[in-house]
Amino acid sequence: MKDKIYIANGQGFWGDSIDAPVQLVNGGKLDYLTLDYLAEVTMSIMQRQKLKKPDLGYATDFVHLIERILPTIMDKNIKVIANAGGVNPEACRAAVFNVAKKLGIKGLKIGIVHGDNILDRIKEFESQKISMNSMDSGESLYDLMKQGNDILSANVYISSKPLADALAQGAQIIIAGRTTDTGLAMAPMVHEFGWAWDDWNKLAAGTVAGHIIECGAQCTGGNFTRWREVPDLWNVGYPVVEAYPDGTFFVTKHENTGGLVTVDTVSEQLVYEMGDPNNYITPDVIADFTSIRLEQAEPHRVKVFDVKGKPSTEFFKVSASYLKGYKASGQLTVSGPDAYDKAKLCGEMLWKRLTRAGMTYEETNTEFLGINSCHEGIVSVPLQINEVVLRVGVKDKDQKKVDRFGKEIAPLVTSGPPGVTGFAGGRPKPQEIVAFFPALIPKKLIHTTVNVEEV
Repeated sequence: MKDKIYIANGQGFWGDSIDAPVQLVNGGKLDYLTLDYLAEVTMSIMQRQKLKKPDLGYATDFVHLIERILPTIMDKNIKVIANAGGVNPEACRAAVFNVAKKLGIKGLKIGIVHGDNILDRIKEFESQKISMNSMDSGESLYDLMKQGNDILSANVYISSKPLADALAQGAQIIIAGRTTDTGLAMAPMVHEFGWAWDDWNKLAAGTVAGHIIECGAQCTGGNFTRWREVPDLWNVGYPVVEAYPDGTFFVTKHENTGGLVTVDTVSEQLVYEMGDPNNYITPDVIADFTSIRLEQAEPHRVKVFDVKGKPSTEFFKVSASYLKGYKASGQLTVSGPDAYDKAKLCGEMLWKRLTRAGMTYEETNTEFLGINSCHEGIVSVPLQINEVVLRVGVKDKDQKKVDRFGKEIAPLVTSGPPGVTGFAGGRPKPQEIVAFFPALIPKKLIHTTVNVEEV
């Protein structure tokens, strides 16, 4: 058993810095690199990609990243754990193996995890009368299907155990689908320190560590309230956890990087998406966030200790999504004297013209960017406004009506008041509205498997 390990997170979401993981593996001591690519809606996007092209359905950026860092992680024996597999871990692994062959690297073991994708099992669960009700609204997923709504994705937030199992089988890279964000960091601690799956306090500590670093630089100065205090934010260092067998760990970052690691930056991330502070529920454990103790050990080094946990529940959380209609939005820049009044007139004209054409919508939106669109009713409107952006949008189940909306914006440039010049981006097209559907399912119905192969 190691006396300590170093775990870093280089991706907080699909679209995060493409250079952060490279800097992490090159910038200092590291045993594990975790990468979080998945948000709730991401799974439905990947499912659509796979339906159109069977060898897609995963985070393609992950493959490009591995090509940049594979020689380094092999040389330094840094293990990579990512949920980049989306709905197609096999294809993701095949793409990474192709990268390894291209680079002439042999002996690479990649593990993939199956079992989280339950889209094809929904009808099976319905026939077994397994409840699948929304945790938000109480409505039934089965009823939504009967009403003609297309279910786009359905994935279970699975336990971290298969990740630890893949490490035990010697995987250098683990590609999973819908794991928890926190589990990516907890699994290495369980594996390296031999923690039992009912040692609730230690599992809670691992969960808290994962929660702190899951959003990348958001705990090292990014998105920090007192942002003026953060040095060299342009060169922000992504977080590194120095973990110990007793569950104590330190949050830090590599030397010669910007950013800030303090009790305050860590605290702000802790309350991010926290929910009930007494019961932060994951598939493996319930962590009590009120028990967490933080201490500034050194500059850019925060000690986290005394984390308490409780037994896990009998359920997994399901993240499903379905098609809930269409939306479109567009904008115009209005400038010159009386810009705000002219923008308001443009908005009124647009809706009157659409009404005349027989178009009504389930939901419409009119915003004036720069004129309290974020703080309406809180801050007074400035007396002198020289330019304003008018943004309008609609939502509706009828795709044709949404498409018709998009054709009514550009005419305002020549048939509206003067100073309407900033039409850009082309005519807005209808986009699918993907609705999130959270539910619970008994753990006994979900079975995960691990497969490790070597190139």
